[in-house]
Amino acid sequence: MVKKLSTLLAALALAVPGPGRAQVKIGFINSITGPEAPIGENLTNGVDMAVEDLKKNGIAVTVVKQDDTGKPQVAMSALETLEAEQVAVLVGPYTSANANAVAKLAEQYKIPQVVPAAAKEEITKQGYKYVFRLNAPAHQYAQSLLDAALSFGKPKSIAFIYESTDFGNSVAAAGKAYAQAKGLQIVGDEAYQKGAPDYRSTLTKVKAANPDLVFMVSYVADAILLTRQSRELGLQPQAFLGAGAGFATEAFAKETDISNNIFSSTQWTPTVAWPGAKEFATRYQTRFGKVPTYHAACAYAAMMIMALLMAQPAPMPVRVSRNSYLSCFWMVSSPC
Repeated sequence: MVKKLSTLLAALALAVPGPGRAQVKIGFINSITGPEAPIGENLTNGVDMAVEDLKKNGIAVTVVKQDDTGKPQVAMSALETLEAEQVAVLVGPYTSANANAVAKLAEQYKIPQVVPAAAKEEITKQGYKYVFRLNAPAHQYAQSLLDAALSFGKPKSIAFIYESTDFGNSVAAAGKAYAQAKGLQIVGDEAYQKGAPDYRSTLTKVKAANPDLVFMVSYVADAILLTRQSRELGLQPQAFLGAGAGFATEAFAKETDISNNIFSSTQWTPTVAWPGAKEFATRYQTRFGKVPTYHAACAYAAMMIMALLMAQPAPMPVRVSRNSYLSCFWMVSSPC
């Protein structure tokens, strides 16, 4: 997936049509405020970079932004607003819970939606014709991490700690199934309510089980707190595995007293050698003063795909051109 996205970034730069081709109106739902705003900022930055690049090449994109505050009901209301605005297509939302809730409405209104970073398996397994995802789904997070851990040693047991949300449940379910298939004994299965001030009781139970691996699924704030309290309690598995999201952010990496030696999976990284990745990372850091996460790269690619497809010359009304988008997008990245 990482290589596919990096190659796509380079290909999109070459595919931009000449000046004066089209004007495009795209909806963008994201967690601009609320608990997931630190990650949401990366998506917004990626979208803004895409709009700037498109404008340089003659494609005027009007992005109608909606803040879902991290809540599914607010995200659904945002989609209703975008429908009234007659956006041609939709990018977002970020979180699995919100993306899954919006997908039902996008299908109902026949608005093509591309999910840039939400991992819940079921989003693209419900038979929808108008819903697509750019990123790898939950099972790929889990399999990549467990394959890495198994290649470095010989663990025999594993404990799962995950937030009780669409994202956490989906990734943990995939992880537990894969762990059992690989012969690992599951000695801990702890779902928690996100945003709690203290996870010591949960971590104490996990420590008592003495797992070789600890697999965690969290957004930023909980990723930091869980890891910090794990260190404080002396939880010392052979490896901590952090399934993307909060564990793949600059905010987590900056907590160097706790974040070192944590294995994490990611959709993309600035250090890969594939075409387009280094240039994107350099431009992003110059523009925003921080290292881009995979969320930024995925959002950039999603916006570029939507804009380029909708900018293709076709004498048809918006509603029909939405259908045209579907067949074109299928060649770029079909549903997972």
